[in-house]
Amino acid sequence: MPRVKGGTVTRKRRKKVLKLAKGYRGAKHLLFKAANAQVMVSYRYAFRDRRATKRNFRSLWIARINAAARMNDISYSKLMHGLKVANIDMNRKMLADIAIADPEGFTALADAAKKALA
Repeated sequence: MPRVKGGTVTRKRRKKVLKLAKGYRGAKHLLFKAANAQVMVSYRYAFRDRRATKRNFRSLWIARINAAARMNDISYSKLMHGLKVANIDMNRKMLADIAIADPEGFTALADAAKKALA
């Protein structure tokens, strides 16, 4: 029985991995074994960081809302609680956008939150 050689299938698989490893430094973009190991690590980073991105944006929005809230003499937590009591249902992304793009509108929201808390 003749031995089984990789042939086209193996070459295709290895070329696919090396294409994914394009731009990596050193042997990681040249040698299959090193490239494959790095591509697997890269997949893990990508999976992890798709979730981390969501956390990072949320903390950015909270920082922006807090800064704008304190300009209106109210803390972030009191602002959020006041908005909830006032039945103003708005997510943090939109609040952060309003805080930057429309400071007067944000002031109106802050005043509504203060009124609801009082």
